[in-house]
Amino acid sequence: MDALVYVADFETHELLFVNRYGREIWGEIAGQICWQALQTGQTEPCAFCTNDRLLDKAGRPTGVHVWEFQNTLNNQWYECRDQAIEWTDGRYVRMEVATNITARKRADQEKAELETQIRTTQKMEAIGTLAGGIAHDFNNILVPIIAYTDMVMATEVPGSANWQNLQEVYKAANRAKELVKQILTFSREREHEICPVQIVPVVKESLKLLKASLPSTIEITQRLEAEGITILADPTQIHQIVMNLCTNAYHAMRDKGGVMEVTLSQVAIGSRDSLDRRLLPGSYLVLTVSDTGLGMDQATMERIFDPYFTTRKHGEGTGLGLAVVLGIVKKYGGDIRVYSEPGQGASFQVYFPVLGKVEEGLSSILSTAPVTGDERLLLVDDEPQIVDSMQKMLEFHGYHVTTKTSSVEALEVFRLSPESFDLVITDQTMPYMTGDQLVLELKKIRPDIPVVLCTGFSLVMDEAKAKALGIDAFLLKPVLRKEMSETIRRVLDTGKNGQ
Repeated sequence: MDALVYVADFETHELLFVNRYGREIWGEIAGQICWQALQTGQTEPCAFCTNDRLLDKAGRPTGVHVWEFQNTLNNQWYECRDQAIEWTDGRYVRMEVATNITARKRADQEKAELETQIRTTQKMEAIGTLAGGIAHDFNNILVPIIAYTDMVMATEVPGSANWQNLQEVYKAANRAKELVKQILTFSREREHEICPVQIVPVVKESLKLLKASLPSTIEITQRLEAEGITILADPTQIHQIVMNLCTNAYHAMRDKGGVMEVTLSQVAIGSRDSLDRRLLPGSYLVLTVSDTGLGMDQATMERIFDPYFTTRKHGEGTGLGLAVVLGIVKKYGGDIRVYSEPGQGASFQVYFPVLGKVEEGLSSILSTAPVTGDERLLLVDDEPQIVDSMQKMLEFHGYHVTTKTSSVEALEVFRLSPESFDLVITDQTMPYMTGDQLVLELKKIRPDIPVVLCTGFSLVMDEAKAKALGIDAFLLKPVLRKEMSETIRRVLDTGKNGQ
């Protein structure tokens, strides 16, 4: 059996007997001192030795003591059963039967990890459900804030004091909108959406989160020289990259403190440079995260991107972080360079291929000439505030709007006079009859009626499902005035051209 059986003297710790299993692993060790022969790196008897528990004060055996330990020589786990037995010369000695339980310990560990994963998944599902509800309510709150601010700004002189104050409100509301999207993204599993991304706002938002959680001993400096530069990526994964690199920098400095520097710059990679950096020639955006921490030697730098390699203490991370980061960056056609020396800190440079530069900012979007019309619209939403603000916004653009806060009532109005409407705008999440159910009923009455579906959050509806239902446009709340007016105009004009 896979068990070490040995007998040792109580006083001298001399090994008096070792079975075949023990001899095969530890060699011919009979006659040696047990704590020297069976362990490594020890200068005295084992701290966990059971000698003092095997005999009572009268010198009589106390029975069998069962315990577990991991052997320092072969790293195997053993269940030990120790007891005092009478030796051939009449004295009491310690006998230990140590059964190898490494496989069982590994199975127990895997079971515990699986249970942890299940609990984490269940927790994330609960968080996702909660976040979805919060996002829906919060987005509904943002709709009138953005709509009214946008409309009032349109009546002010661009650049005036009132216009600038309203612009700050508008910017804050849009930041809140983007924050809700991030919460939803992090709280539920979904396919990452690759799209043009301005990386500066994502980095700024990530650093705001970091500053709130890092101790005062860590100073963060930033120099972001890439306003308007876009890359093709998923904003959530960019956030993940920034947080991961900055967390590593923090761990390198947390004992003594230091400075974390985050920079963004645009560089051109020529054919000669591309060979060294494993990049195609072209324009790249470089995200650099540097720290003044412990630094790394060459051997460590060669392994930091290996899965599960980590320099952190047990329980502080799996080491998957940098491997995941590298995988994401490679997928985007980029690369990572690392510079470090022991005691000199470290610098991570992440290269992203540049897609282009967005020249227009928020102010130019707001100043764009509005798209107008005079068609008849049916607006359906169960939130009165949203209906009021959306109605004013649509009428601001010249449309004639009929509103309903009940999808059932909206269906009845449409049934009575289906030709009285040129387009329907409906919310998705409503009591008694959801938006998609309403659309199905409307299409039964008039199959050619154009429909725009809006939602703050839905687990059952997305753009692909909306398209399959014959819905002409799918918008996520809060919808900007420009986006809504252009969408309505496009849907209406497409319908007219198709006739």
